[in-house]
Amino acid sequence: MAGRDGLTYPDSVHTHVDGLHRRVEGKPAEQKKYATLGIETVGDLLAHYPWRYADSREVTDIASLAVGRNVSLVAQVRGAEIKLAQRTGKPRVEAKVTDGTRTLDLVIFMPHRTMAEFHLKRLVPGALGLFSGQINVFNGRLQLANPTYAIFGHEVDEAVALEEAEWPIPIYPATAGLESDKIRKAVRKELDRLTESDVPDPVPGTVRAERHLASRWSALRGVHVPQTEEDWRKGQARLRYEEAFVLQAELARRRAHAQREESTARPARSGGLLDAFDARLPFTLTDGQVVAGDQIAADLARPHPMQRLLQGEVGSGKTVVALRAMLQVVDAGGQAAMLAPTSVLAAQHVRTLRALLGDLAEGGLLGGSEIGTRVALLTGAQNAAERRSNLLEAASGQAGIVVGTHALLSDPVQFADLGLVVIDEQHKFGVEQRGRLQAKAANAPHLLVTTATPIPRTVAMTVFGELEISELRHVPAGRSGVTTHVVPADNRPWMDRTWARVREEVERGGRAFVVCARIDSDDDGADAGPRETDGADLILDEPTTVGEAQAAEGRAPKRPLRAVLEVVETLRHDARLDGVEVGLLHGRMTSEEKDRAIADFSSGRTPVLVSTTVIEVGVDVPAATVMVILDAHVFGLSQLHQLRGRVGRGSAPGLCLLVADAPEGTVAAQRLGALAATTDGFELARVDLELRKEGDVLGSAQSGRRGALRFLRIVSDGAVIDRARDDARAVVDADPELAAWPALRAAIDLQLADGREDFLGQS
Repeated sequence: MAGRDGLTYPDSVHTHVDGLHRRVEGKPAEQKKYATLGIETVGDLLAHYPWRYADSREVTDIASLAVGRNVSLVAQVRGAEIKLAQRTGKPRVEAKVTDGTRTLDLVIFMPHRTMAEFHLKRLVPGALGLFSGQINVFNGRLQLANPTYAIFGHEVDEAVALEEAEWPIPIYPATAGLESDKIRKAVRKELDRLTESDVPDPVPGTVRAERHLASRWSALRGVHVPQTEEDWRKGQARLRYEEAFVLQAELARRRAHAQREESTARPARSGGLLDAFDARLPFTLTDGQVVAGDQIAADLARPHPMQRLLQGEVGSGKTVVALRAMLQVVDAGGQAAMLAPTSVLAAQHVRTLRALLGDLAEGGLLGGSEIGTRVALLTGAQNAAERRSNLLEAASGQAGIVVGTHALLSDPVQFADLGLVVIDEQHKFGVEQRGRLQAKAANAPHLLVTTATPIPRTVAMTVFGELEISELRHVPAGRSGVTTHVVPADNRPWMDRTWARVREEVERGGRAFVVCARIDSDDDGADAGPRETDGADLILDEPTTVGEAQAAEGRAPKRPLRAVLEVVETLRHDARLDGVEVGLLHGRMTSEEKDRAIADFSSGRTPVLVSTTVIEVGVDVPAATVMVILDAHVFGLSQLHQLRGRVGRGSAPGLCLLVADAPEGTVAAQRLGALAATTDGFELARVDLELRKEGDVLGSAQSGRRGALRFLRIVSDGAVIDRARDDARAVVDADPELAAWPALRAAIDLQLADGREDFLGQS
């Protein structure tokens, strides 16, 4: 049975939650104001948590108030009087409140004198109260017009006042006409109507007892009607654990479901492709590659589908680990499909795999190995003959490894015996897309998810909770590393030196990437969509203290973002690069054009390549030594790290130059500074999360709506997530369908509503 808040409760639970489904009380106009805060039902109201708490014994610093802001402040009444309007004669109450240092004017307009006198009796000198409303300016002074207010000790009877006068005061996110105090009273009224049996608890009683957790009803009382600071802190801690537990329960349920599925075991076979490949490797596997390989090999040998995440540092050798897994499956009579997000990356993977395998990738061909297989490529841009040939190789089993883009998901693509699905850059694909590829197997195929964006462990436990995790933290020997510098875009000498360094590297035999945020120059970047930005993870609306100050001073607006088509022409006519061929690459080019651009760059025919972020992941040109990123301040930190990872992949050291407009003290400057300070992707991922809003961790759907993570801080609450994960797995292991825990099932449905479930599958 579904409630108005969108949460579907089993009938056995619904009898207890009618009070939570009831619409909030109020006139239609007031209900509309509640709706702007995402509040429609009593359940929504109780999930509208205070954002801070005021101490009724302390006053608020009036100097910190900003014009135009809705505020709630604690202040003391200095005095009040009634005045009459000259034209209409209507009364108004004018009062002054103080924080002990400064004063703030209050004005309350009344229709008649009786009501004005009522306020005058409440606003007596020395009274301490909570005043809420919007700050404006009148006659050069700060003013609070028609505020709602509560005088401590006078809003309830004397006995209650003595008890409640020193309680913490919840301050709620509010809106014009619906101030914090009004919300506080509404919440208190509804809570007083409810009993513990009216509030279903998604955390089973056995878990609450073991963890010494209060009930959900008690937690709500603690955060909304705290008598001490300890009350609201305990309430928040209980709700924080609940958020972690509900999310981990769903991930544990998915994991249990996968473990119940049957898959074909693909054990390693001696004397096969994998052994031959290992014997030919011109380098020694890192310790991390060996450990990850052993974990994956053991998973593949089981009759249940592997579900594993392989994440690693840029250049840590994930491709080799994934290839060894694919070869083990081929040795066991199966096929492996690798899904890549772009045709450039798919083609790069095919070239890399064929280069690593040599004649082992030419099975059945003249000169190919007797035990070899083939590597086929399937993309939407292939010509009919090439596509038909590769489809046949996949369907017949001649191609043990099939690499492709979304074209792999189409109906004509069939496999002889699909045993392993490798998803490269998991966040680019949704649950439905992944499922369509897995459905092409007779039995559930094994799944290996790879990501080149390092993820802190707490985040991995949250968004990849149903996957086992393997990490590669070290790069293979022989890499010389990359040095990173931030180049101020308006510093002419530094910019001259940037292009001089590009020329020097080219003359030494190196290659240079020049990355732009946009393709076209006819757009100012403010509303650039995926087509113009080529999928760049841009941060175009980030507020910065310095930027706001500059705007206030009337300085010139920032220049438009540099575009590929503009920059390539500029560099081709730049005297500093005279005689140096400059190539072009972006997402609107055909597959043949992209392949030709990469080939010309690799060979040195065009040693400078101006590109969008299409080269972000997977493009491997060992001779590339310089990465120049224009407008680096608008890119996300993880994307900058990935771009930097395209250089320094050979024996020559790499250089990354971040050309940016990033005033000191801004978040953008902090991002760039962090990137210049370290090449540790896991450390950068941690910094990135600290600089971003918490809601971004689980997608935009996880902020501002009921069901979002309100108290759980994924970056810092690792211990809470650990405990919740253990408890959730124990509950799900004992009852995989959660039949005995309808409130938990309902909470899962709510927390994963509005697209959050899709995000879990994509992250």
